[in-house]
Amino acid sequence: MNRFLRIVQGLLAAVFAASGVLKTTKSREQLSSQLPWASDVPTPVVRLIGTAELVGALGLFLPGVSGIATVLTPLAATGIAVIVGLAMGFHARRKEPQGIAFNAVLLTLAAVVMWGRFGPHAF
Repeated sequence: MNRFLRIVQGLLAAVFAASGVLKTTKSREQLSSQLPWASDVPTPVVRLIGTAELVGALGLFLPGVSGIATVLTPLAATGIAVIVGLAMGFHARRKEPQGIAFNAVLLTLAAVVMWGRFGPHAF
């Protein structure tokens, strides 16, 4: 089970690191072509979301690799779940079912990591 959790953590970290880098480095115009919602949200908010995603990705990955402060991993998964839950609400308001479905998958994966790392499979 520990190996499965590490794989899920790695997948989540990769997705959120890529998304965070995209949101923190691309201009609003570049983002709007890939993320239609980005044109409706102020640029500082998009940057904040990207930064939160990067921090979450690091929190999912680094504590397990380094063995230092491993309690941060389930906390990072909780933060990711909050971000994704808010994103689901945002996409529901914009009537974007594909955004809701994708975020539901990410929420499920984050919940699995939270359950495993807070519970029986802590580091």
